[in-house]
Amino acid sequence: MKQVLAFDFGASSGRAMLGRLENRSLVLEEIHRFPNEPVLVSGTLYWDVLRLFHEVKQGILLASRAGIDSIGIDTWGVDFGLLDKHGVLLENPVHYRDARNNGMAAVCREMIPEAELYALTGIPAMDINTLSQLLYLVRSRPDVLERAETLLMMPDLFVYFLTGTKQSEYTEASTSQLLDVRTKTWSQELTDRMGIPRRLFPDVVPPGTPAGVLRGEICRELGVPEIPVVSVAGHDTQSALAAVPAESGNFLFISCGTWALMGTHCPAPDVSEAARAAGFSNEGGFDGISLLANITGTWMIQECKRHWLRQGENVSYDGLDAEAENAEPFACFIDPCSPEFVAPGDMPERIRSWCRKTGQRVPETKGAVIRCVYESLAFTYRRVKEQIERLTNMAYPCIHLVGGGVKSAMLCRMTACACGVPVVAGPVEGAVLGNIGIQLIRAGALPDIAGFREIVRGMPDIRRYESRDWEAFDKAYGIFQGVVKC
Repeated sequence: MKQVLAFDFGASSGRAMLGRLENRSLVLEEIHRFPNEPVLVSGTLYWDVLRLFHEVKQGILLASRAGIDSIGIDTWGVDFGLLDKHGVLLENPVHYRDARNNGMAAVCREMIPEAELYALTGIPAMDINTLSQLLYLVRSRPDVLERAETLLMMPDLFVYFLTGTKQSEYTEASTSQLLDVRTKTWSQELTDRMGIPRRLFPDVVPPGTPAGVLRGEICRELGVPEIPVVSVAGHDTQSALAAVPAESGNFLFISCGTWALMGTHCPAPDVSEAARAAGFSNEGGFDGISLLANITGTWMIQECKRHWLRQGENVSYDGLDAEAENAEPFACFIDPCSPEFVAPGDMPERIRSWCRKTGQRVPETKGAVIRCVYESLAFTYRRVKEQIERLTNMAYPCIHLVGGGVKSAMLCRMTACACGVPVVAGPVEGAVLGNIGIQLIRAGALPDIAGFREIVRGMPDIRRYESRDWEAFDKAYGIFQGVVKC
């Protein structure tokens, strides 16, 4: 019986979970959970990567008592660390929300026409992208790139810390806007045109590739054996998609946490003008391409809660959802993808300001603010669903929603009502579950991804929400479209 350890880093927290297969059922045990909070130093927002690696070691130590056959790590996309020629981290990785990235996507478009860039990478230009972040270094801090020998995306950086192996896992690399979407290799044409050194990029490996075993120094420090480490689907979205309990290869998904990634599985990339104009990304998956839209997820809810807590108010997610249930429906809407909602800060006031400038009723109470966000997210999901159906010329009978957003029954229900199809919600821990599944497939405990999904379908936390009140939601969607200028 194989038992594996999965680390899953979200944009606000991390967790370590043991997983094994018993009698055709997955047995999961969360052994460690910890915050993942960025640190602002001298105006720059950094990830506290050394503290996070300390938490990884604590997770391994706790799990070793039960026995571990392998370790896998998944994280968010786009961010990276730079190593010098001695393999030493030059500085803490910078957070994708840092202000220094603002405007860099526009600079990219000036250097390479957007249509050409999209045809090459399948990724729309965004300030948060790895390409944009590196272009900032080329223009403003070339000395850092001169000293850098290797670029490692975040899951690959943790794998390197554990094993000493430098490699780029495919699903994570595909978020960078530096990968050739057809060859699945780093685009030398693009790096040369942008002035980014070729030497920075290690070989790209498929998800499930062995990365070696724990360094001897870590084994001695923790008193553990040489445990194998696997490069799973390093991008948490793709790990979550591996755990979608779909019955066929054609399905619509929302991986909803801080961000909501909504899309479908495709055998080949779609770099058409229609896909580019709609802002879709072609990201690498465990067994194909994910055509998806990057939408703000529960980020605004998280920021609202943080703001109210800073004001000394005792709020919880369950309490906020209860207040939202009692608020007036369809009173006002926002565009969740609008730039003013990206950065941390006073999110309730930004939402009110957006409603003022668009001539809508201003949500004054907490419940009204939260309901505004949920309804706007649900209608954004409907807009993206309609775009995907036009691009693929397919209709989807349901939406699979995985990730932390599953915990809000209100969001799940509103998504079903707004989109006009049932929502199959769960598993909650989609990313860490997919991480475990890929390790078990690699170990031979599961035959393939279809066999894994069959097991996930039997898990107890899968819920189904039916579409109701279609006429009311359809009428409100028309108002939403006018407000956000869809």
